[in-house]
Amino acid sequence: MWCARLSDAQRDALRALIKSQEDVGHILGGALEALDLARWDELPEASLPWDRVAELADRQGIGEADVVWDLAAGLPATPGRRALPARRPARR
Repeated sequence: MWCARLSDAQRDALRALIKSQEDVGHILGGALEALDLARWDELPEASLPWDRVAELADRQGIGEADVVWDLAAGLPATPGRRALPARRPARR
């Protein structure tokens, strides 16, 4: 297994080189997928209100991972706040 640190430009160039091949088989396809996922390794760590996550999971009887998905979908992290603006009625 190889491990290399690439700049965004180098990663884009390598992705373009692989895509230019006539037959992108299983191995090169996996390399493309790895290149796409590699950029997410460089993002800073997310910070979540874990006390609120645990509270919501307990209250709903679900796991914390499910609550994180709910938060990512727009559920407010703090009680009493709406994550999405209210919809206005359609004009007629």
